[in-house]
Amino acid sequence: MEFNILILFLLIIVGVSIKAFNDAAFMERLMFIPYLVKRDKQFYRIGSHMLIHGDSTHLIFNSLALYLLGDVFLNAFTGVYVGVDGGLIEYYGLLMGQVHFGLIFILGGLFAGIIPYLRNHDNPSYRSLGASGAVSAVIFAAILWNPTMEIGFLFIPIGIPAYIFGPLYLLFEFIMDKRGNSGIAHDAHIGGAIFGVLYVLILNIDKGKEFVNLFFGG
Repeated sequence: MEFNILILFLLIIVGVSIKAFNDAAFMERLMFIPYLVKRDKQFYRIGSHMLIHGDSTHLIFNSLALYLLGDVFLNAFTGVYVGVDGGLIEYYGLLMGQVHFGLIFILGGLFAGIIPYLRNHDNPSYRSLGASGAVSAVIFAAILWNPTMEIGFLFIPIGIPAYIFGPLYLLFEFIMDKRGNSGIAHDAHIGGAIFGVLYVLILNIDKGKEFVNLFFGG
């Protein structure tokens, strides 16, 4: 059986999250608390919060999003999926394809914490948790990589082309972040999305050109 970094990430996240559901002190130790990162130098919190989730719904939603879009991004082969131009493994091989995927997920999750940290490092009451920023990095990397693939949403019965879905979803995140008081770290989602896009542009600038041409009807 071949190593699959996506499945490894999912197993770790699910396992650690389930433990946290039953151990409030453990969950508190892993949460992202910028105030403690700054005051007590608890730098591990910048990454540890990606391993835990607030409840089962939060965990299931992130896990499904990561698996469904992550699998297409990592493992899809040309000709199997409509609108998909092959996955990272097909382009870069089994090892490097998974290395790139791992870097997008891990570094994307860390990058996603920059805005929340800058906003809240003097706020002792701020707490966040979940892999949403890292998942957002994978989702937007996948969108830029395969802009013509169709993305379905729970309450939308039709598939939406990725090059349309991505900008609309990002606009929604900006609006919700500006509105505030949602209890969701929209700024982390935005940060993750930015990292995912930048990584793909560095990896293959032609993907960005294709996206722009599609979006502007070129």
